[in-house]
Amino acid sequence: MKYLDEFRNAELAKVVLDKIRKTVKHPWVIMEICGGQTHSIMQNGIDQLLPSQIELVHGPGCPVCVTSLELVDKALAIAALPNAIFCSFGDMVRVPGSDKDLFSIRAAGGQVKIVYSPLDAVKIAQQNPDKEVVFFAIGFETTAPANVMSVLQAKSLGLKNFSVLVSQVTVPPAMHAILSSPSNRVQGFLAAGHVCSVMGFHEYQPIALKYQIPITVTGFEPLDLLKGILMTVEHLEAGKHGVLNGYPRVVSEQGNLPAQALIKKVYQDCDRNWRGIGLIPMSGWCLRPEYAEFNAETRFSVENIKTRESEICIAGQILQGIKKPPQCPAFANECTPENPLGATMVSSEGACAAYYRYARFEKEII
Repeated sequence: MKYLDEFRNAELAKVVLDKIRKTVKHPWVIMEICGGQTHSIMQNGIDQLLPSQIELVHGPGCPVCVTSLELVDKALAIAALPNAIFCSFGDMVRVPGSDKDLFSIRAAGGQVKIVYSPLDAVKIAQQNPDKEVVFFAIGFETTAPANVMSVLQAKSLGLKNFSVLVSQVTVPPAMHAILSSPSNRVQGFLAAGHVCSVMGFHEYQPIALKYQIPITVTGFEPLDLLKGILMTVEHLEAGKHGVLNGYPRVVSEQGNLPAQALIKKVYQDCDRNWRGIGLIPMSGWCLRPEYAEFNAETRFSVENIKTRESEICIAGQILQGIKKPPQCPAFANECTPENPLGATMVSSEGACAAYYRYARFEKEII
């Protein structure tokens, strides 16, 4: 397939790998932000092809994984209501809350529907005027335009039975949190191309300057990732910092300005709890006051649900690049895709799920 197969060309991959081997002289720790990139790296064996001096660690860019336990429990409380139809992307259905998940709510008779677009949830609200329809609006900047469109569409239609449970998070504050941590090991970043297709990469320039690191915007195909790693290593070896665009066919510096305008119209900055990590100030978006009528938290009075994370699961350390899945004692033992302790084991972008699926069970010491 044009524009896809050409970025999976094995001979070209060997050429880029050879350049990486000739360039790297020192040990470097590079974090890929996005869980989709993690899975592509594992699926294509990129982590095993790189020279030993390069260590890839896995970041918090899996929206399902970082959706806070409090919000998952709020979703469960709403979904269990007899008059509610709770709409969610399929990834969230198996994510464990404090004592159950959306799948078990559905099995017990709750109306939990998997949708492929937020606008599907709006249509369901139109078709069921006697029901309260709630959409679980999770995601990073990538999903924000479609999520806010559902609110704008519901408002234009005058729907009174539609609301959103918002768990929208943003990448730059998470990068600040990782790089400012005393336990940080990250020396360079591979930034997520789909996030940057919406937001551009201008927000990363102050981060690269402050922490004196290279940040390379990359895609998700093998050649995209190898090119991003090469560009990052070249800067690290030269002692340079800055933001590099390794995904110019999709990403520009300023990003999608109309999409950004829509986001700003409906959302405002707010603090967010990240599952396994904790509170990161101003790291997310929530509804502006003029759209408060669509806020499911206040509509169903679930604002004050409090929870406590599992003491066994080390997903927070994995999401910060401090540890890797096989270092968790529960990995592939108490914690499996069938019986997950955390979201990183059931999300299609979760690092634990990637290690389990592609049989990376070695106990690495960091």
